[in-house]
Amino acid sequence: MAATARGIRPGMDATSTRFPRHLAAALAVLLLAAACGGNGHGDAAGPPPFTPPGTRLVITTDNGLRLRPAADDRITVDGRVGHRWTHRDGTWVLDLSCAGHGDRAGRCPRMPEIGVPDGTGVTVSARNAGIDVAGVAGALDLTTVNGDVTLTRSGDRAAAVRLSTRNGSVRASVLRASGVHAETTNGDVVLGCATAPSGVTAATTNGSVRVAVPHDTPAYRLTATTANGRTAVTVPTDGARDDRTMELTTVNGDVDAHRD
Repeated sequence: MAATARGIRPGMDATSTRFPRHLAAALAVLLLAAACGGNGHGDAAGPPPFTPPGTRLVITTDNGLRLRPAADDRITVDGRVGHRWTHRDGTWVLDLSCAGHGDRAGRCPRMPEIGVPDGTGVTVSARNAGIDVAGVAGALDLTTVNGDVTLTRSGDRAAAVRLSTRNGSVRASVLRASGVHAETTNGDVVLGCATAPSGVTAATTNGSVRVAVPHDTPAYRLTATTANGRTAVTVPTDGARDDRTMELTTVNGDVDAHRD
């Protein structure tokens, strides 16, 4: 099971020199500030002790990962993976990259699991593997290169969701978002929305695009295009407001938009 990263308390070797008490106290404060990143900036020994709503989590990795809801208000990190924390203001950066952090042999699992508290916005930059998200409530910006992006029961009806890959498919079900952007080059884009986003953009080159919205969704200003395939649109379009748009595009594949 995932475990929180823990910092290391700096220590001092005993010497024959005696420091005045006020100097020793000042030194202790400086050491503690350095260990904690100092004024909310720079390197951090571990994740925040708690994660208030509105916190932003940025994750970089050479592989893929799984995002799952945390058991409480703390970010948790798979105990099998080597990692490093930095932070600035309300943004915490979790580096899971295998290169450049010393001896990490055996500490680079392909799909480690990260626990995310409710209300935490997450940005992920992955590579050569997929991103899998289930049950995470918050704004999401997920990008990989060679792998699928899959999502279920996640997002926030008041926040945007962005899902992107290059060689892989994007598949979302029970998606909640104020706006959705989903794209790939070689793969399908399949979106099942639990709420009606005000804007949807879904695009691929070699693959199909399929979008489903709730049965009571109001009308959209909708564009559906393909060069080599068919289009099937049953989402209402008459009387759509200017701020409700849906743009679905592919080159080689079908385009489908319907209400559940």
